[in-house]
Amino acid sequence: MTKTKEKYLHDKPLNTIYYEHSSHQSTLLEGLNSLREKEELLDITLVIEGTIFRAHKAVLAACSDYFRAMFTDNMLEARQNEICLNGITAKGFHQLLEYAYTTRLALNLANVQDVLEAASHVQMVAVIQACSSYLQSQIDIENCVDIATIAETYSLAQLRMKVYRFMSGHLLEFSNSTEFYRLTPQQLENLLAYDFPVDCSEADVLRIVLAWFFHVDTHELDVRIAYAVRIIRYIHFTEISRRKLHSIMEKVFEDRKYEWQLYKIIWQEVYLQSNKDKTSFSSNLLNSRGMEMAVLKIGGFGISGITNEITYCFSTERKWKHLTSIPHVEQCNFGTAVFNNELYIVGGCFNQSLQENIHPFGFKYSPRYNKWSTMAPMKIERCRFSLNVVGDMLYAVGGASEADEYDTSTCECYNPIVDTWYMIQPLPAYITQHAGATYENSCVCKLYISGGIDRDNVQSYMYCYDANVDKWKMCAPMLKPRADHVMLSIGRHLYVCGVGRRTARAGGRGFWWTRSMLMTWKTTVGIWNPDFLYMEEIGVSPLSHISVTNLLKVVTKVPTPRYHAGIVCLEKKIYFIGGFHSDAMFDKDTAAIEYYDIESGMWTIEDKYPQDIWEHTCATLYIPKCRDDMEVIPTTESSV
Repeated sequence: MTKTKEKYLHDKPLNTIYYEHSSHQSTLLEGLNSLREKEELLDITLVIEGTIFRAHKAVLAACSDYFRAMFTDNMLEARQNEICLNGITAKGFHQLLEYAYTTRLALNLANVQDVLEAASHVQMVAVIQACSSYLQSQIDIENCVDIATIAETYSLAQLRMKVYRFMSGHLLEFSNSTEFYRLTPQQLENLLAYDFPVDCSEADVLRIVLAWFFHVDTHELDVRIAYAVRIIRYIHFTEISRRKLHSIMEKVFEDRKYEWQLYKIIWQEVYLQSNKDKTSFSSNLLNSRGMEMAVLKIGGFGISGITNEITYCFSTERKWKHLTSIPHVEQCNFGTAVFNNELYIVGGCFNQSLQENIHPFGFKYSPRYNKWSTMAPMKIERCRFSLNVVGDMLYAVGGASEADEYDTSTCECYNPIVDTWYMIQPLPAYITQHAGATYENSCVCKLYISGGIDRDNVQSYMYCYDANVDKWKMCAPMLKPRADHVMLSIGRHLYVCGVGRRTARAGGRGFWWTRSMLMTWKTTVGIWNPDFLYMEEIGVSPLSHISVTNLLKVVTKVPTPRYHAGIVCLEKKIYFIGGFHSDAMFDKDTAAIEYYDIESGMWTIEDKYPQDIWEHTCATLYIPKCRDDMEVIPTTESSV
């Protein structure tokens, strides 16, 4: 007997294939919306402010937990065909119904609060998030107080953070508007407590807060003063000089001597903070609100080659995160300096067809705004030079240059106010790969230059530059010749730290790292003696440029020997970050981090940097504690 076709198919082995059509969801929604427009199969009527809305229970229940519970949990409304909804507006619910059937949501400043109110009432989470995102994009001086109130009313944490960060970032402008004085006492307390970066000094913050207290009639003032203790405690009085504080208090309370209660609260808080916080405030920072000191790793080399990436690590957190990237083709050997809490990257060189190209261009990075800006190029292109801040100017000294057959003695200074470079007295020697540090106290402010390579010879030179007379003087030399090292000015001493290895340029200029090889240019300098493992301390006297030779001494030995580490000082601790051991073992200790505590004389080993790095520079900079991009640098296998 012959099998039927149907039986034959059943006897075949199963081979199931699943088909999924991407257009099915839109087709389903279009069909449901078409049924609604034609008023077919509608099974629920909602009455809101006298306006009738007809819909399908299944659609409402699928979009809203509120309607799902109403229609499925044996509630009275589940058996009704008409329901009155109170507490929301018809205008707001109309947008919700359009969204449920079309996924389209038309938001504007005129309807967003109605839509948010309705979405919160019927628990449509996606619409709540959309309203929050829309309001974040619309924040300005005129509406920020209202948006803060909305965020607090509907518990929108992200919107709340965003609006208070905006108020803080535009505090001067905001405080000059009538909107500022509409802040409730609780909102002003929130504004200060969030500790976001502000665009004014702490003395200005105090003036602004006191103006808010007195910008009301006597009855309302009593209400505000009841919050005074809670609000005043968030003023950072340790960042206001005592002279400035007395001036503000005398001016504000001159005609308000009867407000002794607020006056007393302020001085009590000043006393409490002065006894509790003994830390000094950096004069280079406008205001420490929302900012924290971080160590920066800038550029350098890694297993993947040269990089322009800049990463940072807070001293309290110990997680390395991406900060930004230098806006230039991948380069190295540039000058690095920090002035008024802005990072300057100037000059450097880049590889093009295995040829080293030196350039004079510079860039400035603002951590508060997370933005780069260009600056005027140097008069002379240079790399492997020193860049230091002396007073209110940046000084570029020596280095390698195309103009001077690679080594130059030329020097120039940069005025940030007028964005202009000026040539100054040249060095007495042609040096490159040297170190520079600024020594400042109440009497002097001078620039010191140490070591380097002069005509292929490693030197122990020490020079001092006096900007007042535009003159260089030779000082007592270092104990040992050094190049590719770092000099740090800490207290009344200069610390000369480490020494790297670099090719001498008898026709060649440094090296470039690629994925497959370490390329050197012609002849190379051999490995120097192990003195690179030590740090050298140089006593500085304000009367003579550097004190007598017997005050030069070796301080300590770096536990992990390595070349081309990033070296920086933070809170009287000298950090050695990254670096490699030798050409033959370049991948050894390339992620090590150690620091030397000057006060205790002890070394501490930190967790390694997440990746292998060398020939980078390091600096310290105040970074906003709360950033939108909190990307942590992933750890590579070799750095574990």
